[in-house]
Amino acid sequence: MAGRSVQTAQVEGWGLAGDRRWMVVDEAGVFVTQRDQAGMAVIRATPSEAGLRLSAPGREGIDVTAGGAPIGVRVWKDQFDAATCAAEVDEWVSAAIGKPCRLVYLDDPARRLVAAGYRQAEETVSFADAFPVLLTSLDSLLDLNTRLASPIPIGRFRGNIVVAGGQAWAEDGWRVVRIGSAVFRLAKPCERCIVTTIDQETGTRPDKSEPLRTLGMFRRDQRGVMFGQNLIPLTQGHITVGDHVDVLEQGPANVTPL
Repeated sequence: MAGRSVQTAQVEGWGLAGDRRWMVVDEAGVFVTQRDQAGMAVIRATPSEAGLRLSAPGREGIDVTAGGAPIGVRVWKDQFDAATCAAEVDEWVSAAIGKPCRLVYLDDPARRLVAAGYRQAEETVSFADAFPVLLTSLDSLLDLNTRLASPIPIGRFRGNIVVAGGQAWAEDGWRVVRIGSAVFRLAKPCERCIVTTIDQETGTRPDKSEPLRTLGMFRRDQRGVMFGQNLIPLTQGHITVGDHVDVLEQGPANVTPL
């Protein structure tokens, strides 16, 4: 599913307020993503006062609230509880995706911890793959696009925060940054998957090999193909479009090409 961009966002300990709080799961409670269901890209999720509004081409939208009995869900190896939604919401989502599914809501920020090898104390994360925030760079995308036969938009990388105005790949050397009134620690670069090959407007894959093939030529190390940096908030605060990025700590590049 795709959300919408905002001008100002509140930074909480487990990510941006309202972000990655809803998730589709299968009948066994296992997360469902565009990796397996590329058409999910055309489902639009818009925050509302009550919770969420879902819409999709050719389907009447539906308003969503959470608060049902919790069920066990799984994201990768993490197993925890999440709140359910009304049966008609599950029916809408199932029809839109084309398989039996449920929509769940993460109602408690303490339910899921950041991976043990990367967290400090009890840092938590939402339904995101592994970390609270993903930062991507337009300057790095511009460099990538000079190498691609068909340029791609930054939305393919689904970042929470997009920065611009610096050097390509400068983010590899950042360790602690301040954006607006919030401070973030860069935990690790982000390994990319086939979601980057999906057109987020159409839910199709125009080229099933790109941008992964090209990224793999110069952004691959022993962990995988990298684009973007995973962040963990050190302080809460607010970020706004146009905020300056202050690099508080730098270090050696955390992507070392093979």
